[in-house]
Amino acid sequence: MFFKFLKRNSKASANANQSTDTQSGNKIKPERIGEIGEYKINIQLDQLPKDCKYLSDILIPNSKAKSGYSQIDHIVLTPYAVFVIETKNYQGIIYGGRERRTWSVNGKFKMLNPFYQNYGHISAVKAIIPIDSSSIVSMISFTKRCTFKIDLELRNIQSNELMVYDIELSEFISRKLNILKLQNKSPVYSNIEIEQIHQQIEQANIVDTKIRERHVQLLKSNVDGLTVNNEGNQLDTSKCRICGSVVSTKVKEYCLSNKKKFNGEIYCFNHQKLF
Repeated sequence: MFFKFLKRNSKASANANQSTDTQSGNKIKPERIGEIGEYKINIQLDQLPKDCKYLSDILIPNSKAKSGYSQIDHIVLTPYAVFVIETKNYQGIIYGGRERRTWSVNGKFKMLNPFYQNYGHISAVKAIIPIDSSSIVSMISFTKRCTFKIDLELRNIQSNELMVYDIELSEFISRKLNILKLQNKSPVYSNIEIEQIHQQIEQANIVDTKIRERHVQLLKSNVDGLTVNNEGNQLDTSKCRICGSVVSTKVKEYCLSNKKKFNGEIYCFNHQKLF
């Protein structure tokens, strides 16, 4: 067993970034109570070796992000690599390729390529801690409610971009570490360096409730035709060409399948009557 992410101090000061253990030993309770998905991931991460540490629900500055921040689900610090993990709670068949900007759920609902999203998170992490890109592994975790129809490379343990199911997260990390140990022989990060990086991330983490709420609200806004829901997952929000109202997937597909009638544009049910 090793460190769970800090339980934040309840001091009123906005700079209260220190945490305290709530149990004997090294477990620290996550703050986002009730989020079953995060607990499932934490259980997986608890199974990693003792020389590893992880942090959860990190909000750090990111000048390139729309909200000005990046919210990272999990960061795992190990002697051989830093794992930056994005979790998704979709249900259905996930279609996607490494180079494709948009993926889809069940072939209908669009989502931003999660590795693109995680690349932004990784850039934000690199801005605050001294880590090399070659020692970073980007991981995307989906629940078992999903089925993958993706590039096989994203399931290849040799890759530094891995897509996994939540129940196999610790297994993939352990396998990846075994490969890196054979390749590197000596650890990339010492125990002291891991502790220092851990502290740096803790200090950079934004715990101010108002800032976090504003970040979530900005994520909900429309970005390039993709709206982000409460989980940060981006879904298709096609709109009527005339009134701007959001239309259902069926209406969108009907309009696009009748290109001669609608000239490749999308119209709501009422405005379809104009043609």
